[in-house]
Amino acid sequence: MRHLTSALLAVALCSVTLVGAACRRSTIPAALNDHEFWSLIEALSEPAGTFTHSANLVSNEPHFPEVVRRLTPSRGAYIGVGPEQNFTYVAALRPAIAFIIDIRRENLSLHLLYKALFEMSADRVDFVSRLFSRPTPRGLTAAASVDEIFDQFEHAPISPQHYDRTLALVRDRLMVTHKLPVSQEDLYWIEHVLKTFYTDGPRIDYYGSRSLETVRPSYRQLMTAKDFDGRSRSFLGSEGSFAFVKDLQSRNMIVPVVGDFGAVGTNGAMRRVGEYVRAHHDRIHAVYGSNVAVYLTNQQAFAFCENLGTLPAASRAWFIDGVGMRSLDSRLRACVAETK
Repeated sequence: MRHLTSALLAVALCSVTLVGAACRRSTIPAALNDHEFWSLIEALSEPAGTFTHSANLVSNEPHFPEVVRRLTPSRGAYIGVGPEQNFTYVAALRPAIAFIIDIRRENLSLHLLYKALFEMSADRVDFVSRLFSRPTPRGLTAAASVDEIFDQFEHAPISPQHYDRTLALVRDRLMVTHKLPVSQEDLYWIEHVLKTFYTDGPRIDYYGSRSLETVRPSYRQLMTAKDFDGRSRSFLGSEGSFAFVKDLQSRNMIVPVVGDFGAVGTNGAMRRVGEYVRAHHDRIHAVYGSNVAVYLTNQQAFAFCENLGTLPAASRAWFIDGVGMRSLDSRLRACVAETK
């Protein structure tokens, strides 16, 4: 309890210090070269853990549009967890750099696949075509709405030729163009993920083949979800949102990291990310924690709170979970209450 309260006080003092140091220009680079990108992944990552509830290829949180509606561009750094939902928050926040931390090595492989697909795709239509290994329906252009895009691809035939070509191009992009030392295990998972999207199509969801009576939004439903004003808010909701994420990916500024949000001790991935951002005179403007806390033991939950408390957070940093958002300060105050 005493350590967590001290951590919360340290965050408050850090925020004051950072405000005073705001004139110190951020040294986060505009781009990372391929060697720097991979070295950063390795330097920040912990040994991989496991998550047995789902392969987690797709998020399962349909309430994000109202969260996104409240977000404004912030620059700085972003921390997230899990699969594609991060791209939607990144598109809204417009950070200079994004770190996606997940306990599973498989999530890193998933994001390497996404990196290649973003870089290879000219626009949203091209991206969806590659992701699901379906030829682009005749007449469908980048000017189409996200609803039109998924309406068309829902009925497009799968194409083994498209799948084989996309897989070969992904491998080439990662290992030849970027010269990343991707392991055989990473390549196996990349192939598995692409094959699953190919097989399941836009109806793929978090639970996969498991038969459960629960809220299980499909990829299509997540990408076409709208806020109360009827505006599409996913990263595929507009060409501008897609283009921003594509640009970050092309500059190696979305960095997948293997790490445990509930890591005990001072050497976990979240703390390493915080140290990197602090060393570059910048701040973290949002942490997307999804529902990670649900799966933590009491000890891990306490560690998660302490890890959050060490981050060089902006004074108005957000904490986003599976149902909404609140200030990071509010989340830290809840941490103190939870651990009394």
